[in-house]
Amino acid sequence: MASFRSRNPITIGLISMAVIAVLLVLAYRVDSLPVIGSGPEYRAQFSEAAGLADGNEVRIAGVKVGKVTGISLEGTHVLVTFRAKNADIGNTSSASIQIKTLLGEKYLAVDPSGDRPLDPGTPIPLERTVAPYDVVQAFNKLSDTVGDLDTAQLANSLRTLSDTFKDTPGEVKASLEGLSRLSVTISSRNDQLAHLLDNTNKAAGLLAARNDDVDSILSDGTKLLDELHNREDAITRLLDGTRRLSEQLHGLIKDNEDQIGPTLDELDQLTDTLQRHEDDIVAGLRRLGPFATVFTNALGNGRWFDSYIAGLVPAVVPTPGTPAPSPLPGLPTLPAAGASAPPLTTLPLLGGGG
Repeated sequence: MASFRSRNPITIGLISMAVIAVLLVLAYRVDSLPVIGSGPEYRAQFSEAAGLADGNEVRIAGVKVGKVTGISLEGTHVLVTFRAKNADIGNTSSASIQIKTLLGEKYLAVDPSGDRPLDPGTPIPLERTVAPYDVVQAFNKLSDTVGDLDTAQLANSLRTLSDTFKDTPGEVKASLEGLSRLSVTISSRNDQLAHLLDNTNKAAGLLAARNDDVDSILSDGTKLLDELHNREDAITRLLDGTRRLSEQLHGLIKDNEDQIGPTLDELDQLTDTLQRHEDDIVAGLRRLGPFATVFTNALGNGRWFDSYIAGLVPAVVPTPGTPAPSPLPGLPTLPAAGASAPPLTTLPLLGGGG
């Protein structure tokens, strides 16, 4: 590998100058770099610039996150461009111009909010921006106003006011001091009071829009109260009857407590017995079906029942060589010895029905 001294110095010089130029451009555009820059550029619309200038700080919750990069007139309002680094500025964020020092230096305060990031191309609208009261302009107007005052008349008025309160008791002076502190407090809470009044106005507007519904609710409530008043006697009698019924039931239970207790104990024992013999009861009910069927068939021909008994009267067996006696009516005749026996017959009996 060739040494550095052996290389062409012209080539080295050109490359060095190109690198230095690139570094200078990057240094000049360092705010636009994606990693080490000062973040994306946002815009906000204000009714007035209020002394805000390029390079003023941009703060979120009192912490510096960027700076103002430009202020321009856009129609009837002022467009302020600023950069914010590592700041989650949402789509409903608000901005205000605040006073940083007593000398009048300003800074841009951003209150981030929203469910998604703010599009850098979409400015924060006038409805969500606040321009402060310019103290310098106020003093300038005050100087013009003081120049038009009648100083002699003002001095005379102050002298009269001083003479009037010269012998004033301490309680009056304390009251005036209290009023002064109250005025300062109200002045310091101007934004909160404005927000409260705005919400009160919205509530009043909502009530005005729902005036008919409120009137209907009040009218229905009045009708309900009138009906309850008309039914007051009936409700009173119902409550009295319920109270008397409760007392009578309580007395009945107390009078029959000695009988009810043993009865409940016996009922409990019966329930236990039935539970213990549940399988037997189920089996008996199953067997009752066939019996009821046969019993119904026996009694289903009239006011008597039909049945038969097999082999109730024994058959007569003749001796060998002896003629068989004449059979009785309804009795079977057995054959002689060695002959095949006739089939067994049954004797139906008739019984009187109950």
